[in-house]
Amino acid sequence: MANENILVVDDEIAIRMAIRTALRREGMRVTEAPDGKEALELLHDQKFSLVILDVMMTNVGGYEVLQHMRSANDMTPVLMLSGKSDENDQMMGLLYGADSYITKPFHTALLIQNVKALIRRSQIYANANTDQISSGPFSVDTLKMECQKNGERLDFTGRETMLFRFLMEHPGEVFTKEQLYRQIWDDSGAVVDENTVTVYVKRIRSKIEEDPKNPVYLKTVRGVGYRFDQ
Repeated sequence: MANENILVVDDEIAIRMAIRTALRREGMRVTEAPDGKEALELLHDQKFSLVILDVMMTNVGGYEVLQHMRSANDMTPVLMLSGKSDENDQMMGLLYGADSYITKPFHTALLIQNVKALIRRSQIYANANTDQISSGPFSVDTLKMECQKNGERLDFTGRETMLFRFLMEHPGEVFTKEQLYRQIWDDSGAVVDENTVTVYVKRIRSKIEEDPKNPVYLKTVRGVGYRFDQ
């Protein structure tokens, strides 16, 4: 893993410098933006392997940048940075379409670990051998990273696509939140964030179910976890 181009967006020069140094040590290229406005201009003109995005910035904030990206169908992996450790704040980032979340202050080793994991997953799914996966009314184009229901495109983020694809590949199997988290989010054996899985399941249901409160496809197995039915 080398030569990836990472966009670092943070209004603190010291933070950008620390991240730049750590990423370049890993052989990655770094593009920097001091605020969300400049980040949006760069995202319009360039392609990046990953975006490291601060939440609280003057001018245009991180959540606004993230919303602009996802509304423009830009599914570049996004790692959010925040000085807030509040659980609701983290949930907000995930709901807007972030792929991972780190609170400040952070150790650069943890940052690098997250960056590598997100890029690796993105590359795996982009280069998958199977071009099309189908199950019931659903299909996933693994080259375009696009999900459809009855031929209509589903507005999924990159991480939602990864989770939905995994469930589609294992119809009828029951997975605990821990198993799903380990499969989709975590390579390091870190503490499992089950709430993250709950948030993503809720988001997927809102996009695939006629009545998300009474799901037909992505079901809860009480006391165990979740199951995808065709």
